[in-house]
Amino acid sequence: MAIDARVSRKAGAVALVAVAGMSLTSIPAAANGPTARQPAVAAAGVQAPTAPGTPRLPSGLSALSWMVADADTGSVLAAKSPHRRLAPASTLKTLFAVTVLPKFSAGTVRRVSSADLAGIGAGSSVVGVRQGRSYTVGDLWRGVFLRSGNDAVHVLAAMNGGWRTTAQEMQETARKLGTRDTTVKSPDGYDAPGQVSSAHDLTVFARAGLANEDFARYCATTRATFPAAGGTTQIENTNRLLAGSHGMTRYPGIIGVKNGYTTKAGNTLIAAARRNGRTLLVTVLNPQSNAYNAVYKEAGALLDWGFRTAGTAQPVGTLHAVRATDGGGPIRPVAAEVTEGQTRDGSPRCATLALAAGGAGIAAFGLGTLLARRRQARDGGGRNGGAA
Repeated sequence: MAIDARVSRKAGAVALVAVAGMSLTSIPAAANGPTARQPAVAAAGVQAPTAPGTPRLPSGLSALSWMVADADTGSVLAAKSPHRRLAPASTLKTLFAVTVLPKFSAGTVRRVSSADLAGIGAGSSVVGVRQGRSYTVGDLWRGVFLRSGNDAVHVLAAMNGGWRTTAQEMQETARKLGTRDTTVKSPDGYDAPGQVSSAHDLTVFARAGLANEDFARYCATTRATFPAAGGTTQIENTNRLLAGSHGMTRYPGIIGVKNGYTTKAGNTLIAAARRNGRTLLVTVLNPQSNAYNAVYKEAGALLDWGFRTAGTAQPVGTLHAVRATDGGGPIRPVAAEVTEGQTRDGSPRCATLALAAGGAGIAAFGLGTLLARRRQARDGGGRNGGAA
């Protein structure tokens, strides 16, 4: 995938910081040569620290696969079957965002055609994009992150050259990030034959995304406005740990990332939270209990465990981390919640900014190249599926 040579001013500043020799937190990326594949933990079963004084894992975990990792260091604290290949549902939108989000500025406007919305899968989650209406890219990303809108994904994919092109680029991004468990067929995460990912890979995608300040802001947004007939409508994030809805309280320190559901995948969730200077990522795939809100409760319990292990748990693996030459610092929240509106040009306007990824403009591809924004949208069409 070509990257526009016109690097943003902010990204250029990050590059100068890196050249100056400042210490920068690494992000997951592919290592050169045959050593790129370095499994963080065993492919099956539970791996957890056993040192005296380390808290025991929560009881009642029913997910087929899960992982707890430190987002700043890339250390894996514990995991169960982290490389088990499962349907990801809308957690795959994290990879979609890492691949596509840096290309278009938030104020870019798209007038939606019938081709943009053709082929949306039955039962898809949608935010309410309408043919013939114009939306900013910022509107569309809020629709993706808050409402898991496959209609918004489809429009963004059309801008990116089409459905198939976007899937191919996502696959290449996954490879460049050093992951090997993911096969992309439907960019929105809708169930499709052969489409799989893993707790490990999804954790890598979320970590790479959080290093981008736009991704971090969107995934932390609890509520926002979205264009609707006669004005705007309020939308709320479907991540119940973030929104504190449907019987769940907002998790202390929560900063995102993405939830999902399909018939094949069951409930899936990547959750990130920050406390006392530590940012943890937990990915939970397909809990088998019939408990209400099981995916959120199990993720919350694993986050609690992870924060209790501070200074006691020896990592059981790592997220393929290598140093990025172009920057990227630790993830630093600056407030508790994001509630977004938009400016006249359609760019995001935050009433309260939840976090900023240090070293904004970091290359999520981990190849030592800066993530530049392409100001010019590329038209195209394709098919789309759906996921909740």
